[in-house]
Parts: sequence; structure tokens; C-alpha cells
Amino acid sequence: MVKMNGETLMTDAAAFVVMSGAYLQLLKKKSRRRSRRRWWMVSLNQSRERYSGTHLMADLLKEPSGRFENFCRMSFEDFEELLQKIEPVISKKDTRWRKAIPGKERLALTLRFLASGDSFKSLHYLFKISA
Repeated sequence: MVKMNGETLMTDAAAFVVMSGAYLQLLKKKSRRRSRRRWWMVSLNQSRERYSGTHLMADLLKEPSGRFENFCRMSFEDFEELLQKIEPVISKKDTRWRKAIPGKERLALTLRFLASGDSFKSLHYLFKISA
């Protein structure tokens, strides 16, 4: 055990208090930086409620010229049958922070990816889903 006089002990205690205060300030700054998230998605995808892949599919179905078959490379009946089989597996739940992408859009995006060979980076503009 090292013996210290009263003045050295006071100096060491004061240094400890100052250093621990500075450390707490640093921790507060770090925690504040993490919590300053302004948005969850880019502004381009925020208009997803107004027009998204679901709206595109509905528009394609209204066209009598077979545009849906060209877009997905299958008939609407086959699409619906496939969707009924795999929707429980590919569907996600909505949370308090955001709505989940419906299984119908997930399937359409996947089929478009397989049909066209485009990257998800380019398809995210069409479906307004982040890459």
C-alpha cells in the first residue's frame, strides 16, 4: 500500500472527478449522434403511397393488350395461384415505424427481376423499394 499525503490525495481525487466528467460528456455526445436519424427512406421512395408496384400491377391488369403477361412473363391467373402458395412465406408484418411491402409486390418484383435480368438497383426506381 502506497502512503499519500493529503494534498496528493486531493489532487488525484480532483483529477479523477474531472476525467470521469469528461468521459460522461463524451458518452452523451456519442449517444446523441446515434439517435438523430431524420428519415427512414430516401425522398424518392416516400411517394410510395401515391404510386407503387401495386398501382402499376392494377394499371397493367386494366390494359386488355396483354401488358401484364409481358411484364411478369405469366398470366394473371398463374400469378395469383403462385401468390396464394408463397404469400405466407414472403409476407412481412407492419410495424409502428413503417408498413411492410405486400407479398404481391414482392412477387412481382422478383418475377420482373427474373424476366428482365435488370439489377435490383434499377428496379427499385420502378417499384419504389430501396435496393
